[in-house]
Amino acid sequence: MGAKNNESLDLLSVFLTGIPGLEAQHGWLSIPFFIMYIVAIVGNSLIMAAVQQESALHEPMYLFLSMLAITEVGVSVSTLPTVMGILWFDAYRIDFDGCLAQMFFIHTFSGMESGVLLAMSYDRFVAIYNPLCYTAILTLPRIISMGLGITLKSVALMAPLPILLKQLPYCHINILSHSYCLHSDLIQLPCADTRLNSILGLAIVLATFGLDSLLIVVSYGLILYTVMGIASGEGRKKALNTCVSHICAVLIYYVPMIGVSVMHRVAKHASPVVHTLMSSIYLFVPPVLNPIVYSVKTRPIQQGIANLFSCKKGSI
Repeated sequence: MGAKNNESLDLLSVFLTGIPGLEAQHGWLSIPFFIMYIVAIVGNSLIMAAVQQESALHEPMYLFLSMLAITEVGVSVSTLPTVMGILWFDAYRIDFDGCLAQMFFIHTFSGMESGVLLAMSYDRFVAIYNPLCYTAILTLPRIISMGLGITLKSVALMAPLPILLKQLPYCHINILSHSYCLHSDLIQLPCADTRLNSILGLAIVLATFGLDSLLIVVSYGLILYTVMGIASGEGRKKALNTCVSHICAVLIYYVPMIGVSVMHRVAKHASPVVHTLMSSIYLFVPPVLNPIVYSVKTRPIQQGIANLFSCKKGSI
């Protein structure tokens, strides 16, 4: 029976959905989507290259920023094949194993992104609370350990999702509501009880995004408490200015996520286009905006990127 089920899964296909009602405009819509992908991948790659190239950027804040850039490139690359495949080639079909793999990578990199944002909030707290011991506390081995811990946690939490979905029987019609594979979509497909999958999915959300967001709020509560203890107004302003870029990154990441969650519960009968666009904003906007925000608000990153191009120009 198990062998027969595995054989049927090997032959199973899943059909993705583009932007409902706008199928005729896919050619035009592919232009802004492709531009977003280019900005996200190139922008975050430039930040990674600048941090690696410039010794002045080998500080905890910028090393964490480089980790954030890696996760955002991962999210973008995970969704790119199916999204652009639909918009360019009307390729709605994806095999089941490919869909599970895409789901795993999207959720894993999203979980890593949340963990890195938490690590960055801790970095800002240490920098403001104990600036004299900042580099002594956040040493390179400790930063590497934090990065590995975030990665292992995300992989360990997300790995059971495709494994459990693989064990279930599926119906003949398997149509998802997005241009990419998400766990919340896939658990609607099996012709069996998926309560265990739903409970596991909720537990993972609480253990990653829920816990991380709570700890980020606590970190900023401690940061504000510390800043209020600084005697001079100029000192308080300078301390808070070091947090602006990270606050923007947190808002860019969590506000669309909350918006998607609210839309699914409050506006269930809204147009499918609205739901699709909200989900797209949640996955596509942070990788696009974060490199722009950090490039604009952080002068050392600006200088690092400029030096990259000046080096290339010199070598040419």
